[in-house]
Amino acid sequence: MKALVCILLLLETFVFVVQQQVDGGLNENEISQQISSEDGRQNPPQTDTLRAEASTDRQQYCDLGIPDIHAALRELTATVTEQKANIRELTATVTEQKGNIRELTATVTEQKEKNRELTATVTEQKGNIRSLETQLREQQTFILDEMNKKNEDREIAFSASVMESGSEYIGPFPTEITLTYRNVFTNIGNAYNPITGIFTAPLKGAYMFRISVHGYGPTHATVHIYKNGEKVVIAHDNKPQGLLNSSNGVVLILEVGDVVYVRLWSGNRIFDDQHNRNTFSGFLLFPLK
Repeated sequence: MKALVCILLLLETFVFVVQQQVDGGLNENEISQQISSEDGRQNPPQTDTLRAEASTDRQQYCDLGIPDIHAALRELTATVTEQKANIRELTATVTEQKGNIRELTATVTEQKEKNRELTATVTEQKGNIRSLETQLREQQTFILDEMNKKNEDREIAFSASVMESGSEYIGPFPTEITLTYRNVFTNIGNAYNPITGIFTAPLKGAYMFRISVHGYGPTHATVHIYKNGEKVVIAHDNKPQGLLNSSNGVVLILEVGDVVYVRLWSGNRIFDDQHNRNTFSGFLLFPLK
């Protein structure tokens, strides 16, 4: 019972001392007076023996408690100060983190805007690429069409034999004659005229021409390739009897309108039949500028 009373007294005294320390502090006399006052309120009149024991015990507890209370207050004050410093540091850290978050948010927003701009640029570039691809296809089509047209102009070739049907001797004649190769095998570009036997160059270029001649002896079988009235090459054979065969060829540079044809010498004769033994052929090797 006495211990409980002292504990209660000490607790009330501790609270009062703390309050007074907060308000401005108490000196030791005031603390003793407060303890005596509290003792009067808490302990009703008792016997002299109980009062003496309680006073002794109270004095012992109080003498021991007052220094402990001051130490606790100092420790508590130091703890509170330390916690305030920690709170300030934490507040500063939180403030710094908020600033970092704002900067990060601004960076993310900026990156999103850049991404939108980049997406718009990529979309625009894709459109440009599609447009360029369309233009390229159109250009390729145009170039191919032009090349086809030019190739059509450059497709020049012919080949023909003397007889269309049957068999026949041609010659001898008192003068040279232009042979007409009427049996046309090929006439690409229609540059050869089977009625006149004349090839007319439709464009400037290098042309290849060949002739073959066949006959029976005893006679001469002689033909010339002419260019614009001038002899170029000859195919000739001469035997007292039997078959006569010869051939020749030449590459000529022709201007537009130049003519090429074959003439049979005077006093010579050739023979042709269904085997197409006498031929005249020519074709464009390549055009020239």
